[in-house]
Amino acid sequence: MTERIAELFVGMPNETITVCLAALPVTELRGSIPWATFALKMTWQNALFFSVLGNLVPAPFILLLLKPAERYLSRWDTLDRFFQWLFARTRRRGRVVERYKALGLMLFVAIPLPVTGAWTGSVAAHVFGIRFTPALTYIAAGVCIAGIVVTLACQGLLGFWDLSQNFQL
Repeated sequence: MTERIAELFVGMPNETITVCLAALPVTELRGSIPWATFALKMTWQNALFFSVLGNLVPAPFILLLLKPAERYLSRWDTLDRFFQWLFARTRRRGRVVERYKALGLMLFVAIPLPVTGAWTGSVAAHVFGIRFTPALTYIAAGVCIAGIVVTLACQGLLGFWDLSQNFQL
């Protein structure tokens, strides 16, 4: 999937492609770091830096705009049902956030698995009532941790998970 999305950015500088991939909710840095490392042949330092940067771009906007957007859009039944579904799903997946609040938010975002990144972390911060500054701080810390874990995996330094085996370039 990352390959198909990356094709949309053909002709752009590698750094821009990496930031864009990391900013998308589908790929985030879990897709951008391996893509930048193996497909774009970036150094691990650049892949990590531009992926963390890109992954953090949407977080403040989601944190600031989700509540007003929800208030406005929930006036329509279909969109209200969407928000109810999204928030119920976030509550189910965000037990650690509910229990440990801001620290749990960092741990939730730091786990480099699908649907645990900055996008979902920002929604979880809204759902569990974590204020903007602590939420953004802990989301940023979680993104950095996840970025380091994915980078180590790409470099084969985790031993049990070598992502270079997954790329046929």
